[in-house]
Amino acid sequence: MVLAGCADFTEQDRAKDAGTFSANNESMAIRQTPPPRSAPTETQPPPPPGPCVDPDPAVIATCLASTGGVRAGDDKGDVTTVAERTTGRIVTTKRYGPQRVLGTVPVDSSGDGGLVDFALSPTYAQDQLIYALVTTPSDNRIVRLAPGDVPKPILTGIPKGQTGNMGAMFFRTPRELVVATGDAGNPASAGDPGSLAGKVLLVTALGSGDNPRPRILASGLGSNVSLCPSPTSGSLYIADQAPAEDRIQVLERSGLKPLWTWPDKPQIAGCAVSAGSIFVSTTRTQQILGINEPTRQRPTISPPTVALEKRYGALGRMTALENGLIQFATVNRESGKPVSTDDRVVKFFPPSASEDRT
Repeated sequence: MVLAGCADFTEQDRAKDAGTFSANNESMAIRQTPPPRSAPTETQPPPPPGPCVDPDPAVIATCLASTGGVRAGDDKGDVTTVAERTTGRIVTTKRYGPQRVLGTVPVDSSGDGGLVDFALSPTYAQDQLIYALVTTPSDNRIVRLAPGDVPKPILTGIPKGQTGNMGAMFFRTPRELVVATGDAGNPASAGDPGSLAGKVLLVTALGSGDNPRPRILASGLGSNVSLCPSPTSGSLYIADQAPAEDRIQVLERSGLKPLWTWPDKPQIAGCAVSAGSIFVSTTRTQQILGINEPTRQRPTISPPTVALEKRYGALGRMTALENGLIQFATVNRESGKPVSTDDRVVKFFPPSASEDRT
């Protein structure tokens, strides 16, 4: 749903409010982005009593612990599945609940570690398997959760630090799990071929006990790394926080290519691709920003535009659906000023996606 109350910026205001930018192509025309339209809404049942009821109809999950990864739980976006970073729970719910726990894994949630991200098995309906990127007292690792069983290690030995533990993962094919790891607070390790920190990894041995070294697809990532594959182009975009700047990059055969950088470091925490745009969520500036997805017909990246600003507080991970909707989670318990219903998951139609649904 598009949220009422988004400001109508002039292009000068958009550039100012989106932060200080630099691009790998300096000759760029500013893209005109129309104001978002409200998506059609269904009649809502009367809210139940209780402190965890948020009056905003776009809020579909409330009273969560500090969040990690988020995935849509249905094809309309009314259901969400979200990782509670500090508790190790994977919870599925919808507006007015109830919350149902799909799995729980022991985690070390000190610093920015814990239950970082998760991916449901491509055959989840049959096997009920969940793969999770977690922090333990000794390392970051990928584990496999099965009903009624203890978590089984799939890949261990990913460096752990006081910071730089936030990574991401998704299934590229049923037998290929793409994993991005943070630099564990040590930028030098991201460029070290002997370290699994600060890398994009391809994990194909998904059975417990194998633990072979994964293939390294790219190196040099910073902290708080998120992945956003494009369902239309097949490109893989990576957002992270480097020591000197926040950035969004694309993975090419030759390695990582920067698309846009933010020297003012708004603390990018998530990314998603929707309706020809790449969106990033920010924690410090509490925004969702969008740039156009580059194509052969339009390779130039236009300056970011503000799709949402300071409505839900500090923002964390996000995910996109095929219908153009985005779900994003807040991280107010960790990095903001929490309200009684935090942390939350919100569904949102960004401006470009809304225009396609007229």
